[in-house]
Amino acid sequence: MTLSAYIYREHQNEAPGAPLLVLLHGTGGDENQFFELGRQLLPHARLVAPRGDVSEGGALRYFRRTGEGVYDMKDLTIRTDQMAGFVNALEHKGPIYGLGYSNGANILASVMLSHPGIFDGGILMHPLIPWTPADAPGLAGKRILITAGRRDPIAPAGHTERLADYLARQNADVQTLWHEGGHEIRQEELVGARDFLATV
Repeated sequence: MTLSAYIYREHQNEAPGAPLLVLLHGTGGDENQFFELGRQLLPHARLVAPRGDVSEGGALRYFRRTGEGVYDMKDLTIRTDQMAGFVNALEHKGPIYGLGYSNGANILASVMLSHPGIFDGGILMHPLIPWTPADAPGLAGKRILITAGRRDPIAPAGHTERLADYLARQNADVQTLWHEGGHEIRQEELVGARDFLATV
């Protein structure tokens, strides 16, 4: 897989050892959704923000679904491998982190589960992983922050808790940050993301 797999926006940083932050938008977003946030959270990083290449009624996504919370698992497998190939094609020499929201969090999580050697860590904002992943020993030691709303109707709290428990069983360094709202991103999540990335 090559860089031509996605339209993407990039901010280069040629400093030796600089981190790479891959920014993955939610349904209906694009490569601009989190780009400025990435600059604020990790100003010394190389930023890459790929645009989802699946359209759902005109809203961009990274993989197909057949209903709310019901994924086309065959397509997800194909798109996960595509995203993994894209990130590998970036040929980055420093640490690689991902930040994804909603659908972007789901494709990031899927890549980390099936290709655990690519990302050193990630921020999963309101993810929904409605299947039971196989064990992934390669996740051991990976830094992962999950942010979520207690009343999220799209990514229910029970699914978030199961994902966090799964990651802990894989010996990932997982943190969970909750707010009392729904699927929206709140300020405390952004503060948590900033603090999580402060040592990268």
